Amino acid sequence: MSVWEYILNLIPNLARNLRSAVEGAGWPEWLVFLVIGLTGVVAVTAFVMLLGPPLTWVERRLVARAQVRIGPNRVGPFGLLQPVADALKLLSKEVIVPTQADGLLHLLAPAFIFTPAFMIFAVIPFAPGGVFTDLNMGLVYLIAVGSIGPILVFTAGFANRYSMLGAARAVAQLVSYEVPVTVALATVAVAAGSLSLSDIVRSQSVPFILMFPLAMIIFLIGSFVEVNRSPADLAEAESEIIAGYHTEYGGFKWAVFQLAEYTHMIAASAIIATLFLSGWKGPLLPPYLWFVVKTLGVVLVYMWVRFTLPRIRVDQLMGFAWKFLLPLSLINLMVVGLEVVLAPALPSWLMAINIPFAAASIVIWAKVYRAIEGPAKATQRREIPGVTAPLPAQEREAVGPVR
Repeated sequence: MSVWEYILNLIPNLARNLRSAVEGAGWPEWLVFLVIGLTGVVAVTAFVMLLGPPLTWVERRLVARAQVRIGPNRVGPFGLLQPVADALKLLSKEVIVPTQADGLLHLLAPAFIFTPAFMIFAVIPFAPGGVFTDLNMGLVYLIAVGSIGPILVFTAGFANRYSMLGAARAVAQLVSYEVPVTVALATVAVAAGSLSLSDIVRSQSVPFILMFPLAMIIFLIGSFVEVNRSPADLAEAESEIIAGYHTEYGGFKWAVFQLAEYTHMIAASAIIATLFLSGWKGPLLPPYLWFVVKTLGVVLVYMWVRFTLPRIRVDQLMGFAWKFLLPLSLINLMVVGLEVVLAPALPSWLMAINIPFAAASIVIWAKVYRAIEGPAKATQRREIPGVTAPLPAQEREAVGPVR
């Protein structure tokens, strides 16, 4: 085997070499399995955890650029050491537990908040043969694991009764968006003919983002809610409920919640790269590098949306899931099922049908949704003398008197 061939299949080769070394030591089979598993877990955990702080710097610089600001630039060259300074500052702060809080729940929420993200990586294929567990029900596993995060968020809010509003919002978001996201995943399963993530990657001769763009859009929007990212971060809306479910957390515990947000974003980006961007596939570069590049590309999309779109109201968020995304996802599932029946090989010319279909579906259903909702209602506002500019006469008549 040449050096380049070894590098191209680095992850399977390293696993094979580790297994040969451990078995050569004469260890029992169960201990060999345990050592290999723990080594992989430590490697993935270290990669994801070490990727979080640099991403905070990247996001702050990008947000500053978009908002015509400078961003972190004081600590280290170009502000690169700002995440380190922030970590040291938070570690030095006193951790305070409210007297009326449930001490056990107050501790368990930050202790297990990383669990769903790391469990997702158990079935994500990084390269051909580079997967911890190639479950034949991988998609079902992702759906199940994705439901754990909001439970931990609810636990954090329940431990501190003042934060219950943010926790209740998290559960409402999960119930609302889990349905269209699951239907979008079902679309991928129907197209690939398998629930295994490795089989889904192999079936993408053309990335599913081009073959089934509507499923990709629905899943991406739902993932913003699942990982609690703006404009759907209503569980911690700073402008409304201070910090939501982690209002009563400070110091290191608060830092854990912030780092967990980036960890979940990386996990969601890895899922999108696997299901819609053909995973490890790509020319020239080793497969695992293609996977990392695609994952980081999706992370940049999350950041771009955050500093571009404002936070929406909670009633708008719930209505958008049930009245817009869910009907679209069901229509898309039926169309993809029909395409699989009529053209089982899923030829690439289906892109010429599915891309215009996605655009037309969004435009048409948006008009239907607007017709169902009716015209936007004028909102009342209270004028403050010397602060609020008075409304013109026509707008004042439309709004009516303030009660």
